[in-house]
Amino acid sequence: MREAWGNYLAGEPKADWSDLVQSSPMSLSNALRESLLDQLRSGRWRAGDRLPTERELSVDFDVSRTTVRKALLELKEQGLIEQTVGSGTFVADQTAARLTRRVSQDAAQHTSPADLMEARLALEPAIIDMAIRNATVADLKRMDQCCDEAEAAQTLEAFEHWDAELHQAIADAAHNSFVADVFTLMKTVRAQGDWGQLKKKSVTPERRLAYQREHRAVVAALRDRDAARARSLTLEHLLHVRQSLLGY
Repeated sequence: MREAWGNYLAGEPKADWSDLVQSSPMSLSNALRESLLDQLRSGRWRAGDRLPTERELSVDFDVSRTTVRKALLELKEQGLIEQTVGSGTFVADQTAARLTRRVSQDAAQHTSPADLMEARLALEPAIIDMAIRNATVADLKRMDQCCDEAEAAQTLEAFEHWDAELHQAIADAAHNSFVADVFTLMKTVRAQGDWGQLKKKSVTPERRLAYQREHRAVVAALRDRDAARARSLTLEHLLHVRQSLLGY
């Protein structure tokens, strides 16, 4: 159905839907919903664009109006489309942002701690040069605050929160929107259950103190604009975290 829907939008001949008509109404509704979602994800339909009418969708896909309404209702409940009596169905203003958040959440749910750790080892030392080149006084103050809050944290959950915020602050100091978005996604993964459970099992009071010292050392190197030292300290810290969490 997905391929045929793309062909339909491109003006190609309509596919034969006889096999789909034999399916249950629920499966047809889900298939239509996913086809509509594909057009939203691809950017073919943007905020304010008008969707085909219920009648047009029903005729073109050889499904009932009830099936069409069910698919549209699900998209409406997700805040992706808006329906106005007498005017039609339109793509909602916040659709792109909501779809981006969904992609992030899906990625977070399917990323293992080992995959996350591998990505951190590749990415975090690599952005040090950008952070040193672009970090402002406000950025460095934010890093200090994250260290302060982490050291004052009364629970492991609070410590982990400020730990993640520090790494985000360093990424944000690069002042590159793509880098910031990638690190926001990594922070989302860190908030998932598997990472948290490993942290609970692995973070002893002694390790927490060691992490805090390592954080302070990285921030000091950034403040000194010493790229080589900052990269080396970041890598050492991440290797320490990997050893503690994953045992290698």
